[in-house]
Amino acid sequence: MTSRGLVGLDIDGTILLQDETLSPGVPEAVAEVRDAGYDVMLATGRSWSGTRRYVEVLDLTAEFMVCSNGAVIMRRVGDEWVRWHVEVFDPAPVLALLRDRLPEARYMVELESGQRLYTAVLDDWTLDGGRQVDFDELVSQPVSRVVVVSPEHDEDDFHQLVAEVGLNEVSYAIGWTAWLDIAPQGVDKSTALERVRAELGIPRDRVLVAGDGRNDLGMFAWALTGEGRAVAMGQAPDEVRDAAGEETTVVDDGGLAIALRTLL
Repeated sequence: MTSRGLVGLDIDGTILLQDETLSPGVPEAVAEVRDAGYDVMLATGRSWSGTRRYVEVLDLTAEFMVCSNGAVIMRRVGDEWVRWHVEVFDPAPVLALLRDRLPEARYMVELESGQRLYTAVLDDWTLDGGRQVDFDELVSQPVSRVVVVSPEHDEDDFHQLVAEVGLNEVSYAIGWTAWLDIAPQGVDKSTALERVRAELGIPRDRVLVAGDGRNDLGMFAWALTGEGRAVAMGQAPDEVRDAAGEETTVVDDGGLAIALRTLL
């Protein structure tokens, strides 16, 4: 059966409420769109370990999932999932700069294998199978992502820090809580989704993406450039809503379900 289109969905603030329960109507709307012949996949900043449960909860049947802000693409092979494409970079230079300015922050990296190394336990992060290490070991091998958590700093602080450090050799996103998420240069959700779209042979104008964060800006621009659709959640920051082609209601009111049903 030929796919009717590619649907790429953010998780936090789009599929999920802040308490990690599903947004109203989302399971039903996802099932309807999936059964109508669309490839519905997740495109998230979460690692695969924090993503897989929602693939199962939503009974997604798509062949690919995009994780770690585009640095990791998972592919379904039979009943298993494999790391089909992983982007990595040397974390040492950027971590050295950040550590000078945020010596009290907690740092985590994700290796190409998916294993996580961290300098101290990070609240609200999945560390299953991870290992606590010293800073020297943290920067000793290529990684697919770097996470910096500093609860005493807010979003404005992180924006100022990024400007001062000049993170021009990596991609980055600032989360809705106090963390900085750093990916390989030129990599974001859009680069991974384009790789998947090309592999599946889906036309560019048969794309819909939805999200609520600044890490969704790349995939919004990608979708709109190809004459697809980019939907911002109603609670998204002004910058994100302005970048989207359309806006739905807030996540608490089932905004994603409303947007998805426009495909039917």
